[in-house]
Amino acid sequence: MGEAVRWGILATGGIAERFTTDLLTLDGAEVVAVASRTEASARAFADRFGIPRAYGEWAGLFADEDVDVVYVATPHHAHRAAAGLALEAGKAVLCEKALTLNAREAAELVALARERGLFLMEAMWMYCNPLIRRLVELVRDGAIGEVRTVQADFGLAGPFDAGHRLRDPAVGGGALLDLGVYPVSFAQLLLGEPSSVQAHALISPEGVDLNTGMLLGWESGASALLSCSLVADTPLTASVTGTLGRIDVPRGFFFPERFTLHRHGAEPEEHTNEDDPHSLRHEAAEVMRCLRAGATESPLVPLDGSLAVMRTLDAVRERVGVRYPSEVAAARV
Repeated sequence: MGEAVRWGILATGGIAERFTTDLLTLDGAEVVAVASRTEASARAFADRFGIPRAYGEWAGLFADEDVDVVYVATPHHAHRAAAGLALEAGKAVLCEKALTLNAREAAELVALARERGLFLMEAMWMYCNPLIRRLVELVRDGAIGEVRTVQADFGLAGPFDAGHRLRDPAVGGGALLDLGVYPVSFAQLLLGEPSSVQAHALISPEGVDLNTGMLLGWESGASALLSCSLVADTPLTASVTGTLGRIDVPRGFFFPERFTLHRHGAEPEEHTNEDDPHSLRHEAAEVMRCLRAGATESPLVPLDGSLAVMRTLDAVRERVGVRYPSEVAAARV
């Protein structure tokens, strides 16, 4: 692959707008096509960002020979189909989080990418954030000793009415896949896949989780207390405690501007982010770096890690009794 990496954008919602805005700040990034469910939506998006081609259906984007990588920004329920079709068309894929509705779908995508020798990455931008990478480095270097507890939360006050996509089980609604994926991914970034999962949730009349608490456990004795909510404005903070100290991340832990390292017997150490913590360009830059190197997976957002997170999210939903209509239908076949 040459210096330029040519992107196709699939879907035109808010996250696609944010991603494209940040993507275009990167040297060598070209957005050559966009696709949506309607040509009007795709054309409006293309006009806004100066994108040469707009498609009113997915197939046109996947068949576009100028597209090197597709960014999938559809709702969760469409990730498996969209990313799968892109891979089958020979395209590299960056797919929004959560990677799919469930671990079975995620495993299918990963198997397809590996079979075709194509790049696939979940858009877990938190993992690519420079300050989160520094936090992980400190933990792995033993700055706080052996990790014993992780706490993290992500809650929005809403209210979200019954017609909102976040309350629609048909599109993977609920707090867990949109918000809970962040604290779960944060905990597993530091500790790996848990050996035990406990959970409790407030379930909406539509059948999605509105307020979910999770307790994850590891064979080492470490534990993580995590929560996500569509009905409460939680602190959005994280804390990692070890045998020799603690790291506190203030509000917005998944795009931190700073964190504080407390070593036993020492003055607190402030670590700050000199870059824009809200930017999605770090994940885009990682995709481009991998593609230029001929890599099919990112070491920052490894596919096995995404699969492990999906298994945990599945376990949480099993504990609280949330099943999506497509899963119910598949079980009847």
